[in-house]
Amino acid sequence: MQEDIKYKRIVLKLSGEALAGEERIGINGDMISYIADRIKILADMNIQIAVVVGGGNIWRGRSSKDMDRTTADHMGMLATVINSLAIQDALERIGVETRVQTAIEMRQVAEPYIRRRAVRHLEKGRVVIFAAGTGNPYFTTDTTAALRAAEIEADVILLAKKVDGVYDSDPMINKDAKKYDKLTYIDVINKGLGVMDSTAASLCMDNKVPIIVFDLKNPDNFLKVIKGQTIGTIVKEDIN
Repeated sequence: MQEDIKYKRIVLKLSGEALAGEERIGINGDMISYIADRIKILADMNIQIAVVVGGGNIWRGRSSKDMDRTTADHMGMLATVINSLAIQDALERIGVETRVQTAIEMRQVAEPYIRRRAVRHLEKGRVVIFAAGTGNPYFTTDTTAALRAAEIEADVILLAKKVDGVYDSDPMINKDAKKYDKLTYIDVINKGLGVMDSTAASLCMDNKVPIIVFDLKNPDNFLKVIKGQTIGTIVKEDIN
């Protein structure tokens, strides 16, 4: 392991929309290959990598007002499985050994989530993709990332976004939006900044798992962030 690596076991959280590229729906082949290439660089450096991906490029349950919430959430969980299998395929095509573990059992498709097995895969250098959320409705994939990070004792959660950090308002709309370099968990919750939902932020706070929000589109950022260089926005217990 190189001495300049700060984070040796990470949870990489990707939105479903990230896989869609500019189309915003479906899976963009170029984008998923780009993400796989970035993950391979880290894996080749012996970084232990777990991935959690959303499903918003395929299904957004909250847009279906008349549908039962539990049914809509279960459909969203299945959407994350589709995305996870796509990432697994992209990684294995470039020689990265990968396992998908699902919170909803579907043994013909992927392994069931078992914490000890997940940790063992990581120790053997395999990328582990956690699919199907927590297996429960009313919880987001942000909460999945926070929960799995705590369970596997990850050093950090990396939130790869389409913006370069956390702002006090939407920088796509407000050109005067202020970017935060550092935030506490309480800041995120009290200010409703949209980094993660409050359940996920609280889980990270309780388990002291730092969160780094950075720009997915800059290919150099993946290396910079695991080396502890100052990019994006870091959320942790104390910003002093």
